[in-house]
Amino acid sequence: MQLTGGKGRHSIVLDKNDNVVTVLDDDQENYQLADGTGLKGRVPLGHKIALCDISSGAPVIKYGIQIGTATKNIARGEHVHIHNCI
Repeated sequence: MQLTGGKGRHSIVLDKNDNVVTVLDDDQENYQLADGTGLKGRVPLGHKIALCDISSGAPVIKYGIQIGTATKNIARGEHVHIHNCI
């Protein structure tokens, strides 16, 4: 588990194999994670952000397990939710 904070959005990665991070604050005006990943729009508290590019059909990994499948290409820094993941 890795918590991040500082000047960027606070977030948590739960497993080294995760390809998404969970946002732990509601500062939707801040478009950057603490690791420097730029966000491609507003992301609400508790939602996921892609840590890398995720191809359509690829697994979305959180907790070290597949929690969904990308329904379209998802760019690094993009909000991952029902509009692009099932």
